[in-house]
Amino acid sequence: MENLIIVKFGGSALGIDGAKIPIVIRRIKELKRNAKKIVCVFSAPLTHYEGKNLSMTDVAIRVSRNYASLNPVDIDIFREVYLKISDKYLPYDYRQKFVSDLENFTKIVLISLKQVTENRRFVDVSRSRILAYSGEIVISCLMNYILKSNGVNSESVSVGEWPIVTDDNFEAANFMLDESKKHLNSLINLLEIHDVLCIGGFIGKTVDGLETTYERGGSDRTAADIGVLLSSSYNVLIDFEKDNAVLSADPRIISDNLQYVESLSYNEAKLAGMFGMKILDPIAIKDIDDNNLDIPIVITNISDPGRFTRIKKQISFEDMERESKIKIVTGKRNCVIVRMESIAASHMVALLEKQRQYHDFVKLSPYRQDNYEMTRFLFLDADYVKRHEKAFRSFYPKVEMVYARGVVTLIGDSMWKVPKIVSETSSIVSQQDINILNIDAQEETSRILIVVEDNSVEEVIKSIHSKGTIIN
Repeated sequence: MENLIIVKFGGSALGIDGAKIPIVIRRIKELKRNAKKIVCVFSAPLTHYEGKNLSMTDVAIRVSRNYASLNPVDIDIFREVYLKISDKYLPYDYRQKFVSDLENFTKIVLISLKQVTENRRFVDVSRSRILAYSGEIVISCLMNYILKSNGVNSESVSVGEWPIVTDDNFEAANFMLDESKKHLNSLINLLEIHDVLCIGGFIGKTVDGLETTYERGGSDRTAADIGVLLSSSYNVLIDFEKDNAVLSADPRIISDNLQYVESLSYNEAKLAGMFGMKILDPIAIKDIDDNNLDIPIVITNISDPGRFTRIKKQISFEDMERESKIKIVTGKRNCVIVRMESIAASHMVALLEKQRQYHDFVKLSPYRQDNYEMTRFLFLDADYVKRHEKAFRSFYPKVEMVYARGVVTLIGDSMWKVPKIVSETSSIVSQQDINILNIDAQEETSRILIVVEDNSVEEVIKSIHSKGTIIN
């Protein structure tokens, strides 16, 4: 089978108003040396709006919420960003073609904004269309013209040939593999004609052809899901182009003695993403894993492509022995502890995992209270719990929710080989006069969880990472 690389470029890779697009073009041409076919997945670009550097997705959300509040604001930003990029990178003939496409995209946004105003709700398909046609679909169309003008045999995937089919959960859609396979021939036919395809991330379509979106970070999922679809026809590699390869902690928190992480297992990468590290959306790996596939993934430093982290289903024994046993210390704020009786908890978990496809929580060790077994959960998104407090109480009226919690996590599949790691970690944190509210260590899950107060997360990460014996 031919080699195919699915490469995802996020907003930061494109730069503010497309400033880094020349680097993206160079990277695509470099990747062509290793694979005959390339699928490029693009996130919405960044721009300067209301005094901040924001993704066009965030800009569209702000604008749309104003319309839902009957406060219409200027929407020229939806055209200006892309016109500025096209003026900079496209010759006249391609620029004229793109402007025509942009006008069609803008009309869809205007119609959807009108629906938002009439309904006073920024929800469902109107929301998905506004985000799609002001962000990912537009930039993928524009990047196709830019690549063509640079001598690349490229094409963009049209909405009519969209390969990602989802359920009708418009704001947090779930990938439907069997339905998506029905559109696979169109994708493969495009690849037979063109060397490079451009597609917007984050966006899906229902069986009925209505636009949907994944949750934030969903462009990673798009890359993974396309990999799942094409894995039977090509030797697929998924490449996430980032500002850096994976490091042992967030460089915004730790500046000294950061360790470069050479490889991660699927399990380690999922845990790191779940517990706060911006490696990639953990659901992207879950989509691959759930389909019993082993697709190699790399996280590449776009400015220094020789520096990358490999992600595999399983790490080889040799690599496990050679690399650090504890690879990453990461943390997440805005968490909440939820306590309820265990029988009620089991019903709640079934609903979350099966019906709502929600997995952003972990079960902590149980305890007994008044002859009942009580279960504790650590939810990693307190805003989600706040929005659904009524649903939680429907399972257990006496449910307890403790907000303002944070979690620090040590991650490594071989962590169990480190003697006294739990007691040493606990001692390091305690020496900083930080109160550990809960510590949960399980060999089977390759992680140690330390629950602390929300405002202590960064201090705990610094104190643990500063001890070289922990990370190295």
